[in-house]
Amino acid sequence: MRQTVLILTILISLISCNKENSPTTATDKPSEQKTINLTVDGNARSFIVYLPTAYNNAGKMPMIFAIHGGSGTPDGMINIANFKTIADRDKVVLVYPAGIQNNWNDGRPTTPNQLGINDVSFFNQMCDYMINNYSVDGTKIYATGISNGGFMSSRLGCELSNRIAAIAVDAATMEATTIAPSCNPGRPVPAIYIHGTADPLVPFTGGQMTAGGTAGGTVLSHFQAIDKWVTINGCNATPTVTDLPDIANDGTTIKQRVYSNGANGSEVVSYVVLNGGHTWPQGYQYLNEAIIGKTSQDMNACEVIWTFFKRFKRQ
Repeated sequence: MRQTVLILTILISLISCNKENSPTTATDKPSEQKTINLTVDGNARSFIVYLPTAYNNAGKMPMIFAIHGGSGTPDGMINIANFKTIADRDKVVLVYPAGIQNNWNDGRPTTPNQLGINDVSFFNQMCDYMINNYSVDGTKIYATGISNGGFMSSRLGCELSNRIAAIAVDAATMEATTIAPSCNPGRPVPAIYIHGTADPLVPFTGGQMTAGGTAGGTVLSHFQAIDKWVTINGCNATPTVTDLPDIANDGTTIKQRVYSNGANGSEVVSYVVLNGGHTWPQGYQYLNEAIIGKTSQDMNACEVIWTFFKRFKRQ
């Protein structure tokens, strides 16, 4: 009997110790979306921040700027290029900024350009704000955008390489008369360019932009932009070429060209969407096909861009 009591006492003691010594885990916070307001160069600016599920226990997280096109909005960009599933899965902070009068100073004669708005400074100050107020890894900040936002991403790669680790440009290239000639970042900037051959607003072959009531300006062709970054990054001039599977049978196909072995392991990747429009692959068809062309379903641009981004950090 005494032996039985002794065994029970020891078991109760062990259970009590285990309860007392077991580590407590902080409750994972649900995802959170908020609008942040800043004053930059005397102008009221804003951006939407998306914090992923369990962000409070994720440590230092990568951050993606997702930049809307001309006449667009941050909410509209979320619809077109929704990185939230990726953010929750891989613990990434998303920032969807708002342009002045819904446009960006990407070097072309947009409204912010004519007003002298310094959007590069805006992005630099957003980086400061996010690093100072959230658990953001300052070496893993990326920029992507469509159209006007894509041109802005190109400019950020050129002029904010001290903050931006890599860029991804969709339905855009680079302004040809001021931005491209002066583009000389202080470090290699890995880059993706995605462009439809039937883009009715940003000519795949470059030159003067005239269609669709755009801001105009002269832009590089898709392959001129690729060549620019291949030279900057010191990549192999001869790419590895792959035809992506035609999984959708939607009238588009995609050819991938990878220019590898750049400085610091950098890379440049071209995605030519044959018969693709002014759109985000597998994104929201935000206007009728007769206006902006086809949205290819042959690849998920968000997944492709994030898979590329996460390989690189600013060095």
